[in-house]
Amino acid sequence: MSVTTTAVADGPSEALLNAVNAKKTKSKDAVSAEQDKFMTLLVTQLKNQDPMNPLDNAAVTSQFAQLSTVTGVNKLNDTLESLKASYKSSESLQATSLINHGVLSAGKTINVSEGKGLYGIDLATPADSVEVKIFSPAGKLVQTVSMGASEAGSTPLAWDGKMDDGTTAPNGKYSFSVTAKRGGEVLKDATALSFNVIQSVSTGSAGIKLNLPSGAQLTMDDIKQIL
Repeated sequence: MSVTTTAVADGPSEALLNAVNAKKTKSKDAVSAEQDKFMTLLVTQLKNQDPMNPLDNAAVTSQFAQLSTVTGVNKLNDTLESLKASYKSSESLQATSLINHGVLSAGKTINVSEGKGLYGIDLATPADSVEVKIFSPAGKLVQTVSMGASEAGSTPLAWDGKMDDGTTAPNGKYSFSVTAKRGGEVLKDATALSFNVIQSVSTGSAGIKLNLPSGAQLTMDDIKQIL
């Protein structure tokens, strides 16, 4: 009785390897496409030129100069797009690192909890004196904080909740104003800063947004200081 023997390959077939490692054809980029179009037009123009009145060297040189300019602009655009994408990626990573962190941004509210509240001020220029007035949720003046000379920049401040009548401020959303003076004149570059905690980050066509517990949103440019 005859026995038929079937050979078994020790590894994957060459056809399978070729299918898995198929060579990828690299498509031409926009710059190469523009160069090809130019060269095609130039060759066609040279072929069909009037033998009695051929293109002079200056005309050909001018066309090559135009090609060089267009190529350079296209490459610059590609570079800028690459940098833009890299910047967006970096900004997104930085934004996510702010989740659960406190920040100061332009605002005039102080959220008081257990008799304490955080806020801040931002001065574009130095001031001889700074005065902060704190108002209750009903709009009543409850505390005046007088500060001495302050340097330019953002400064975080804490309110112990003590009101002018000696009692502790109940929980709630208070408001405040900042008046900075130099040489007896009121400065117009003093900004009140509110304290908030970044709850989450959203990305979309409008850019990166930092979401606050209140539902409001900030951008990275809105942040004056990270605490």
